[in-house]
Amino acid sequence: MMYDVNIMPLALVKLGFPLSGALRLCGAAALLASLAACGSSSKGGSGTPGSSVAQRGTYKVGQPYKIDGITYTPKETFTLTETGTASWYGPGFHGKSTANGERYDQSDRTAAHRTLQMPAIVRVTNLENGRSTVVRVNDRGPFARARVIDLSRTAAEEIDMVGKGTARVRVEQLQAESLAVKEVALSGGGPAEQQQAVAQLASGSRAAPAPTPVPVPAPAPAPAPVAAPPPPVMQASYEPPPAPAAPAQTVYAPPSRSVPFGAPRSASGDVPPTIASLSTTTGTATPSSQMSGFFVQVGAFSTQENAEKQRSAVRSYGHPEVSQGSAGGRDVYRVRLGPYTTQDAAGIVADRLKRSGYGDARVVAE
Repeated sequence: MMYDVNIMPLALVKLGFPLSGALRLCGAAALLASLAACGSSSKGGSGTPGSSVAQRGTYKVGQPYKIDGITYTPKETFTLTETGTASWYGPGFHGKSTANGERYDQSDRTAAHRTLQMPAIVRVTNLENGRSTVVRVNDRGPFARARVIDLSRTAAEEIDMVGKGTARVRVEQLQAESLAVKEVALSGGGPAEQQQAVAQLASGSRAAPAPTPVPVPAPAPAPAPVAAPPPPVMQASYEPPPAPAAPAQTVYAPPSRSVPFGAPRSASGDVPPTIASLSTTTGTATPSSQMSGFFVQVGAFSTQENAEKQRSAVRSYGHPEVSQGSAGGRDVYRVRLGPYTTQDAAGIVADRLKRSGYGDARVVAE
């Protein structure tokens, strides 16, 4: 059964529900619909055909990690609000493992986020058409360009962004729902139990978890009283104050035109760094074959032309380079992304590439 998230709140308001309750019931209906889809896909599909084992996953925040020169620091929060570009991922990832150990189902309402705890519940609104959907975060990403969230195919369809591929969105974390799924996940409950908890919360049959209290800093001690200064001593005789000095003459100098308008500068006069200058490589570019660290190799080819085609195809995942080597006495051209500071960081990129259809992606150390 399909639910129109734009019509249901109005219908519920007409039936006497308050608007806030109508929105929660709408989100619950959407999540219950995705639960039914998730249940049917566990019996087949491209992931684990014939599997009937319930998904569990884990509650996960994670350690800081570095991708393409940018450090991301996961953090548990319940009040996140941000605006940016959303993208979506679908068939190439279906049935593969997500970052918290679940199985990705493109028909479920889920999403990938760079730093939110997993699971967490957020509302995503397409600012171009006003459509919105409620999703459960269970994966990491996106790492291409300046995007803030990666939606499943079904969630992307609900806000009408599949054809275009991206959309300008507002992401709003739902505090009570995020606390509820955390509570369920820590007790061992998987996606089905988490979605059920959200539905119960929306219907009023489940009490909203109390938010974690924010520690209140102790009040600063009151300053010690300062003794009043002694009264001034009156002079016996009066002396007129000295005449004020003549103001210094100001010589006007026209502003220098050596710096063009539109080039912002810091207080010291230096031009601030651009996004390009903050890249992992500075100065003269160094071929990846001369760098050390962890790399993700996407493929090895017998001709440079084919390697360059592969390089262009994976640009959205980082900064790929083509390096020449030999294997079995023959020249080969390897396509690699990196370097990455840790094996885990490289592993995240390799996993995303595999789920996108690049089955030969693997981590190599130099």
